[in-house]
Amino acid sequence: MRLLRIGPQGGERPAVLVGETAYVDLSDVVRDFDADFFGNGGFDRVRGVVEGRVASGEVHELDGIRVGAPVARPHQILCIGLNYRDHAAETGQAVPDEPIVFTKSPNTMVGPHDDVLIPRGSRKTDWEVELAVVIGRRASYLDSPEAASEIIAGYCVSNDVSERAFQLERGGQWSKGKSAATFNPTGPWLVTPDEIPDVNDLGMWLDVNGTRRQRGSTATMVFDPLTIVHYLSQFFVLEPGDLINTGTPPGVGMGFDPQVFLAPGDVMELGIDGLGSQRQVVRAHP
Repeated sequence: MRLLRIGPQGGERPAVLVGETAYVDLSDVVRDFDADFFGNGGFDRVRGVVEGRVASGEVHELDGIRVGAPVARPHQILCIGLNYRDHAAETGQAVPDEPIVFTKSPNTMVGPHDDVLIPRGSRKTDWEVELAVVIGRRASYLDSPEAASEIIAGYCVSNDVSERAFQLERGGQWSKGKSAATFNPTGPWLVTPDEIPDVNDLGMWLDVNGTRRQRGSTATMVFDPLTIVHYLSQFFVLEPGDLINTGTPPGVGMGFDPQVFLAPGDVMELGIDGLGSQRQVVRAHP
């Protein structure tokens, strides 16, 4: 199943993707794809409805409709740093022995095709295509990585936009460079685990102005998604609808010599095999 939310920002309604360009509206069945949906059997409530509406032809075309983030604002966005061996190498840092964890403000989440705003005073706004994990039920102190598979609702594409000067040159935690408005485009849809043959072997890419900047695979992750979720559960109470950004492959602007960063008018396009693609135009924050 592929969940998406459609409509104007702040007024999105829940739907399920049918094929590649159509959807079934579920706004009369569930309020939203939020903590209540994921934590209280939402998938079971909508599965039969979707099948019935497809069979009866209650399917609509997506053409011209805005697609928002596939989940409502999460309780928290947790992020993993330096989780690709080849990305750690390009930054000149050692592969970590344990996941490097930081948080990102939940209000950074926007739709996959919404504008990304360069913060006031920014000199080094950067891009990061990432696999995101969506938590499906409340959990803490999971017994094993295998147990993590029982609480994952699905996966989606995330762009962990980052301001490197704020992150690395202004003191404090990484969150300072990660939490500006619009800094987490998410989607276009949440894909349930049963539709992904191998989450540890997904190609990833990101272009800026038509030039390929990032190319990688989840196969080069240091810590795979199940390991990450298990690890985080030892320190956090994971809530339904929480988002986990699992790290980025090589090719970020900070890694080039000379470094390359985003400017107003730039266009980012990115995607992950089987999870869809995003496109954002970069604007200056007013």
